[in-house]
Amino acid sequence: MNNTTMKNLMIVAVALIALPVLLSFLGLGANSAVEVVIFALAAIGLNILVGYTGLVSFGHGVWFGLAAYIAGLTSLAMGNASMAVALLVAVAATALVAFGIGFLVLRRRGVYFSLMTLALAAMGFQLAFRWTAVTGGENGLGGIERPAMLNDNVTFYIVVALIAFVVLALVQRVLQSPFGSVLVAIRENEGRAQALGYDVTRYKLKAFVLSAAVTGLAGALLLYKNRLTSAEPMSIIFSGELLAMVVIGGMRSFTGPLLGALFYILFREYLSIYTENWLFWFGLIFLGFVMYARQGLVGIAGQVRRRLFPAPETGAAMAGRKAGKHPMPAAITARDAGGGDVLVAEGISKTFGALKAVSDVSIRVKDRTLHALLGPNGAGKTTAFNLMSGLIPTSAGRVSLLGQDMSGHAPDRIANFGLGRSFQITNLFPDLTVAENIRLAVQARHPSRSAMLRDKDGVAEVHAKVEDMLLWVGLAGMEDARAGSLSYGGQRLLDLGLALATEPRVLLADEPLAGLSVAERERVGLLIKDVSTVLPVLLVEHDIDRIFELADHVTVMADGRVLVDGTVDDARNSQEVRDIYIGSGTTEVAASARQGQFSDEKILTLDKVNLHYGKSHILQDISFDLHKGEILALLGRNGAGKSSVLKAVTGIVKPSSGSIRLMDHELAGRSSAQIARLGIGYVPQGRGLFAGMTVRENLELGRIRRQTGEGTHWSLDEILDYFPRLRDRLDMPADRMSGGEQQMAAVARALSGDIRVLLLDEPFEGLAPAIVEQLFRTFDRLRDRLSIVIVDHNLDLALALSDRTIVLERGRVLHEIESRRIAENIELRREMLWM
Repeated sequence: MNNTTMKNLMIVAVALIALPVLLSFLGLGANSAVEVVIFALAAIGLNILVGYTGLVSFGHGVWFGLAAYIAGLTSLAMGNASMAVALLVAVAATALVAFGIGFLVLRRRGVYFSLMTLALAAMGFQLAFRWTAVTGGENGLGGIERPAMLNDNVTFYIVVALIAFVVLALVQRVLQSPFGSVLVAIRENEGRAQALGYDVTRYKLKAFVLSAAVTGLAGALLLYKNRLTSAEPMSIIFSGELLAMVVIGGMRSFTGPLLGALFYILFREYLSIYTENWLFWFGLIFLGFVMYARQGLVGIAGQVRRRLFPAPETGAAMAGRKAGKHPMPAAITARDAGGGDVLVAEGISKTFGALKAVSDVSIRVKDRTLHALLGPNGAGKTTAFNLMSGLIPTSAGRVSLLGQDMSGHAPDRIANFGLGRSFQITNLFPDLTVAENIRLAVQARHPSRSAMLRDKDGVAEVHAKVEDMLLWVGLAGMEDARAGSLSYGGQRLLDLGLALATEPRVLLADEPLAGLSVAERERVGLLIKDVSTVLPVLLVEHDIDRIFELADHVTVMADGRVLVDGTVDDARNSQEVRDIYIGSGTTEVAASARQGQFSDEKILTLDKVNLHYGKSHILQDISFDLHKGEILALLGRNGAGKSSVLKAVTGIVKPSSGSIRLMDHELAGRSSAQIARLGIGYVPQGRGLFAGMTVRENLELGRIRRQTGEGTHWSLDEILDYFPRLRDRLDMPADRMSGGEQQMAAVARALSGDIRVLLLDEPFEGLAPAIVEQLFRTFDRLRDRLSIVIVDHNLDLALALSDRTIVLERGRVLHEIESRRIAENIELRREMLWM
């Protein structure tokens, strides 16, 4: 039993002992103390769903009322002979009904699940209120008697408190178990939990049944407290009150709902003396907690403490990283796929309406090889990955792993067959720590994965494997950092670590090098090559030089079909592959840039800018200038603060101190909308297009509020002159285009309206070489009309395109130098960039 569990149980035990004494001082008796404990038990039951699994139920009062009726009917049938039997029957029957209902409603997610529970409460209340012959209707079900020894309220409180303590101890144990950790993973990212191999529907169903049983026990106890029950607990209003108790108390804390129940009883008892509309005021308080105290009552002390006694400043999450060379974990080296073809896709196809995303594609991945899957953006590579990993079903064809047909299986089944994958867009559990992310992946292959009474931190084998994986993948030193606080490159490493920690028999890696610095790309590329000597790797990546250096076999796709399938030389020497994918080559493209043509006029100035995320000091006294017509490169390792500089300029995050001036305008302290209207265009990493909207609609949204006269005005025809490929795609949904076309649309949207400065965050990331060449030449032309700040890990292109370079390290400006100098002098580049 860990320290957190012991602490929580001690708090509960002391609270149960002190509660009647406290309430007696407030003029309330043991009867009110019983109510507090019963409602606390019901709120804890609801919190298993809301706080831990992320399933918001608006109808949980149904289980409270149902169990009360079942207990009452059982008791009356036995002539009030046994309270214990009635309680057991009520809980068991409620759990059984919840299993059937949960099996149906858990097929829907999010708001649809919540609405179905709301409908359940409405139906339950009507049934209880109208079925007079069984429930007593509006008169309720009476005639319930307690055992003679419990007629005294104090004695009854003691029994209820003991029952509650045992149940709460059991619930606490479940929540601290491997099973409980999976519930939290589902709350954070259900899709990723499934991709790791967890049958999320089964876990949610268990949580639903457990939640209903605990809440039902509370309802049965209230029956014996009041000696009757009615339809009221099954109403939507009562379900809302239960939810309010959880939120007001603190829904991500074990003890929070207990405080919420106490608050509810005290508020009701005292305010109802003065007004019958006390629920109105309770609702206002509920809104206040939702808006200003998201951690509830249990978190208020921490909020006050942090304000009065601020924690010491720390560096960025990546600052504590201890990267080094470590041996491959034994869990991976022990895998043996047996040789031959391990993963086979035979004639797989996928259509989305009239679009043929993948058409009759066959891929055979042999054991202990690095098989590269190449192709231009929109070729169907990621769709093929999704077909092989079960995220989307095939329209035709067959996928097998080690000879076993995986077609039609869910992602968790396929993951358990031995397929691990990383994602093109990082797919993590953002509010969990780095170590917790890796532990969930390791645990997915351990026999304890579904254990409900075992301590999740007490499984020594899992703990050892987590440490080995953190060391090997290069995340040691960041174990306690939140995954969402890592730089993009750090998240890339963690995403790859999750895929490998599942101990797969084959690894599907979707652009694992995107967003990594040059040194990291080298290290991770070699790491993946090492993995391929033990188990097969199917790799999608656009770093063509590195792919040709590392790959054993290459498949090139175009327009959803296989264009070339053979050796590296087959792909390298194919003129068709060069025309549609490779382009002119980085050296020729870089040589075409026009540097050194900017004026002396300063258009953007940063002066001693500091930025904090919480207590992490991310940017420290950042100072530099941007001139009119200049392209400035911001370079540095992952976590150096490059993207944070762009976010500070755009107002997405507010600088803690310092000045950011755009000509005569001070930007620091202004909103993002105001800054955009002053002429700042921003293309975020990941593009950030409005999914479901057409390209035309995206551009119109970029233009509507930005025709202000602040900078160069761009008409639609002028934008399409720079991006002619978008002309035929104006009425296509933006999220249906290829990655390269989406990047073009994101830049075009940033240009729409009036603009002086364009900020580009990783514009070449995840793009095919031919698309990179098109964008490079476009950015080079744009310098004639505006100034550009570019962040990108493609050093050759960033240095060739830019006039000056600012090198960042740990949130500070380390060097400022003419880009041509470090572009041409490799030794100087290594010295300044450590790359």
